[in-house]
Amino acid sequence: MNNTTLQLKVQQRLNKLASNDYDNIEAWQVVEAFNKAQIEWTRRQLRGGNPYQDGDEQSVRRIDDLQHLLLPLPVAIADKGIFWETVNILPTDYLEYKRIDIDATNDCCDDRTMIVYLAEEGNRAQLLRDEHKKPSYDWAETFSTLINNRARIFTNGEFGLTNAVLTYYRLPVNIEIAGSVDPYTLTTTVVDVESGFKDDIIALLIDEAVGIIAGDTESGNQFSRGSQSAERNN
Repeated sequence: MNNTTLQLKVQQRLNKLASNDYDNIEAWQVVEAFNKAQIEWTRRQLRGGNPYQDGDEQSVRRIDDLQHLLLPLPVAIADKGIFWETVNILPTDYLEYKRIDIDATNDCCDDRTMIVYLAEEGNRAQLLRDEHKKPSYDWAETFSTLINNRARIFTNGEFGLTNAVLTYYRLPVNIEIAGSVDPYTLTTTVVDVESGFKDDIIALLIDEAVGIIAGDTESGNQFSRGSQSAERNN
């Protein structure tokens, strides 16, 4: 869906399509509300905060709706003793951890791909001592934690790691409307940037954006309709 259509649909649902009164909606307001709607909608679907309570990959619909936000990213890792840590911080478009794939190496055996479970940093001491959960080259299993915007993959110093690939959910691409002026930076947008979601999801996001704008402008009817419609049809 192009941004001209998106703007028209927002104005239509706010009943401002042909209005010349004081609360006309400017392009930058549509951009800000729609981008906020994208973040809020995505976080709810990942968490399962929808009427069906199906979160990340818990149904075909959630898989289909969110798959384009999943990205694999090769990452460099460094040996820190009992764990290996990603060299660079998480990418700027990072939203949520999915998994990290690594290959392990050992002097006595062939290299193997490890199964890596995400764990809590506060439990790492217990996990490293637990016979069933501690890093094991023989069983090709270990655990990772997230701290200070980096991932740590634990080895207990028993094997090395290579070829790490982080898979994560990225932030939705912020839309931009050509010609709109950002009131925060006073810069004018030169080109259109369209949403990466499918048109059926954009329709839901428009309702959500309408609810956000209506709440800001104290338009009760439009706020209720937009907020309810966005999730009822999800």
